Amino acid sequence: MRGPVDGTPDQCAVEIAMEVLGGRWKLAIIKQLFTGTQRFGELRRALPGVTQRMLTRQLRELEADGLIVRTVYREAPPKVEYALSDTGRSLEQITELLDTWGRWYRDQAPRPASSPGGPARDV
Repeated sequence: MRGPVDGTPDQCAVEIAMEVLGGRWKLAIIKQLFTGTQRFGELRRALPGVTQRMLTRQLRELEADGLIVRTVYREAPPKVEYALSDTGRSLEQITELLDTWGRWYRDQAPRPASSPGGPARDV
């Protein structure tokens, strides 16, 4: 896990965001939970590239950071649901902007030229 973020200087607020949201799957999980409360299996199917171990880890970190709420229902077999907290919901506009930018970058951004001998180099 990481250290506390409350001692981070004000000029490093982006570092705080990256510390909490960094990682390949956290924002994808948050984006998926904007559609509503979901169980582990639903999240796993919605994010086909994530392993069970990584999804578990990322969910635990998001819960520890107060972005999601994990609810365990006492039944057999146990039922566990994940939902966004109010803090997690505060990321909706940011997540949508990043999603829009990611789609633009995928479709429009110039790609580095490469030569048959390897990566392109500025001379």
